[in-house]
Amino acid sequence: MRLLGLDVGSKTVGVAVSDELGITAQKVTTIQIDEDRFSFGMRPLKKIVREYNPSGFVLGLPKNMDGSSGTSVKRSKAYGQRLQEKFGLPIYYSDERLTTVESQRVLVDEAEIHDRHKRKEVIDQMAAVLILQNYLDLNRKD
Repeated sequence: MRLLGLDVGSKTVGVAVSDELGITAQKVTTIQIDEDRFSFGMRPLKKIVREYNPSGFVLGLPKNMDGSSGTSVKRSKAYGQRLQEKFGLPIYYSDERLTTVESQRVLVDEAEIHDRHKRKEVIDQMAAVLILQNYLDLNRKD
């Protein structure tokens, strides 16, 4: 069961993919979007869906630290609705609180990417990996 993980932001969508067994997540790419122009990156996502043939999507749900929902949660759910309409695949959500902070830590401490500009290029992908990996870990059937 291969899944695509997405970190949906206001300007970019980080994309990750699981292996076929649903054990590990790897980064794929970052897609540029422009909500003001109703450009949500569906064309590049279509290519990714064709390449990996996933059985569903896992989207980060950016809740506030107190667990409440704000504008970002609405954005993520609206994006999930677009995906559902476009691809007809199941949409799953995974709590993504602190994934950007964790991504920064992993990129600096483990990948030793100290240059802010280089980190910016992959931060959304890394967040998508963490979102997807958390979902896989929580839903693993051992």
